[in-house]
Amino acid sequence: MRRYEFDACLPEGTTQEQVYDEVGDVVQSALDGYKVCVFAYGQTGSGKTHTMVGSDNAPGLLPRCARQMFAGGDSKGNVAVRCQILELYQDNLVDLLHSGSKGSALTIRRDASTGNVSVENAETVTCTDADALLDVCKKAFSRRATASTKMNVESSRSHLMLMFSTEHVADNTGAISKGKLTLVDLAGSERVKKSGAEGKLLDEAKAINQSLSALGDVVSALTKGEKHIPYRNSRLTQLMSDSLGGQAKTLMIVNVSPLGEDSSETKNSLDYASRVKLVTNDASKSIETKTVLALKKEVDELKKKLSSK
Repeated sequence: MRRYEFDACLPEGTTQEQVYDEVGDVVQSALDGYKVCVFAYGQTGSGKTHTMVGSDNAPGLLPRCARQMFAGGDSKGNVAVRCQILELYQDNLVDLLHSGSKGSALTIRRDASTGNVSVENAETVTCTDADALLDVCKKAFSRRATASTKMNVESSRSHLMLMFSTEHVADNTGAISKGKLTLVDLAGSERVKKSGAEGKLLDEAKAINQSLSALGDVVSALTKGEKHIPYRNSRLTQLMSDSLGGQAKTLMIVNVSPLGEDSSETKNSLDYASRVKLVTNDASKSIETKTVLALKKEVDELKKKLSSK
């Protein structure tokens, strides 16, 4: 029997509120100017979406994070949140905030100065209160790809990624903290034979497993200290490149089944998590003081004067 060591182990019957008590501090970190990522991993039907999103009667991490972001946590001041919500379906990016006809091609970009990953041409919505943000999320979720398998009546067939760029202006100093909170609900890893996948479902399962394998390759490279990290091997790893091995605070939630028949998948999930735990990030925060803001404004004005000559 193998023993595993993690930062916390939450037993069956743990409430959504108790889960949030364990991880809620990460939201404050985003308001303080850090990049933060929380992602859920586990086999199909293990409860990842319930943990991340929840229901009206048992809200998960997302609605609780939204409430805390706009409550300001430990910091007093004004908060604005810009969000992009995407799904990765068979390695194709889908903008869940785009409701019209097919839009422009989506391209993953990484900002050279901040290291932040964003998706070019994806709709970005700015919210100034929690209700508006949750309404945007609800509409986006209605467009997510799901299907029924033997493992789960409503199995997510895509990876869901919610990227919230936060801007917090402190009341007392006027300093601006620019952070980012990324919530990722990964599609479930599954054994094709056990899930009963065939046809379209089989293609989806293969795409899911391939992207999760690519994520595993990134984790392996990071734990071994390799110079080349294969972030570009899949869109999933490109999207998560500012969360793994970078300057972010990253928290992994592993959902496992208590059933004996799922012991193989449970072991695989715990082994995966053990590898992720070895990854070291160098978290740093982004804060602009009044002095810095004034200097930036002065530089912009000088540039305008020079360009007009």
